[in-house]
Amino acid sequence: MVDYSKHLQKADEALKRRNWDFAIEVYQQLLELEPDLAEARGGLRQALRRRHEQNKGGGKLFKALAGAGPLAMAKTLAKAGKHAAAAKSLEQYLSGNPLDEDANFELGLALEGAGHFKSARVVYEFLAEIAPKNPHGLKRAGAMMYREGDHAKALEYYERALQADPRDQEALKARKDLSAERALRAGRFDSVQHSREQIKDKDQALDLERTKRRQLTDEDWASERERLEGLYADNPKDPEILLKLADVNERLKDYESALDFAERAQQYRRDSFELVCKLGDLRAKVIKKKIARADKDGNAELAGRLELDLVDAEVIDFKNRVQTHPGDASLRLQLGKRLLRKNDLDLALAEFQKAQADARVQRDARMGMAQCFQRKGYADLAKREYLRVLEGVQEIDERAKEVLYALGQIAEAEGQTDEARSNYARVYEVDIGYRDVAAKMERFR
Repeated sequence: MVDYSKHLQKADEALKRRNWDFAIEVYQQLLELEPDLAEARGGLRQALRRRHEQNKGGGKLFKALAGAGPLAMAKTLAKAGKHAAAAKSLEQYLSGNPLDEDANFELGLALEGAGHFKSARVVYEFLAEIAPKNPHGLKRAGAMMYREGDHAKALEYYERALQADPRDQEALKARKDLSAERALRAGRFDSVQHSREQIKDKDQALDLERTKRRQLTDEDWASERERLEGLYADNPKDPEILLKLADVNERLKDYESALDFAERAQQYRRDSFELVCKLGDLRAKVIKKKIARADKDGNAELAGRLELDLVDAEVIDFKNRVQTHPGDASLRLQLGKRLLRKNDLDLALAEFQKAQADARVQRDARMGMAQCFQRKGYADLAKREYLRVLEGVQEIDERAKEVLYALGQIAEAEGQTDEARSNYARVYEVDIGYRDVAAKMERFR
């Protein structure tokens, strides 16, 4: 699975700084890449809510009218069974109407229909926050918790649903079943009977219990690896066992072994995009682990070579992803960024140009194009793209600071001191600590 932790951290920090627009933009970009990223879906809910509360719901009529189109489209798409597309339309509507109870509930249902259950859960949890007396949202939150194996939390939500509507038959039945299951689970797992059926296969029961456990120690994971290795000895060509071994070894930070098992699994699942991504992530982790070791040993020369190897590996990784999904603009954007990092400017530029046709990643793609043009010495083309990136920007966020600083560099190189100072000053006004902008302002005083 792709590691989005750095991007989530950036969005979360923006949320803490009350930079709502930037946080929303990052969360939305993450959801384009991974629609079931619960942290991004939940963060987006909070950012939209806080921006709405700060604006005190201003322009409600305008927002409602502006959102009427996406809302109607979402309902049409949902009826046609196009749940993922319906979820996107609902998010578009909710960006201006984040506290709409019905729309949030419909979003949860659309995400469920698309198989994005983690995202659905956080939407229902958010609905429970803003509408604590809405039994429908509370029941769906309970259902998602039950699906994830958190029966205590599921029972809590059903109890809350009954407080909102004591006669709700669905919540009454769910509470009864959950209470019975919890009582049965108080004994040994292998003797537990479901309220309707008994799990007879002991290995299946143990495997189910393992998947539901939230916090496992390294000792637990080591024991799980030993169990899986026993299964692997009897079934060396079973891709499911190979993938589980890859996951367990990754948990234990034995990335080399994890990569080995994942590569073996790919022999049986060559068309799996998820596995292509996993292999790329693991190869990067293997190299990063070597870099950390070289840094610890004080071997700067080796660490430097490994950093270059990492860039090469990431380029190959995203080429493989693009080859699997050539129409995905977000993947082309990521490949372009890696090629830019490698300084393959023409190849990077080609990927950014293809990606910028997609409005969802257009701003980032134009930023990449501008950086390529600037490095190639085409100052006029770079300036044009940088200015396009700034179009419609009302607040100086991190991206805007980067653009203004680059425009200052271009003007400075061309001897346009007034223009250079003007661009640097706009950064200086909002962030005196940004790079060396304070020193540049002193120079142009």
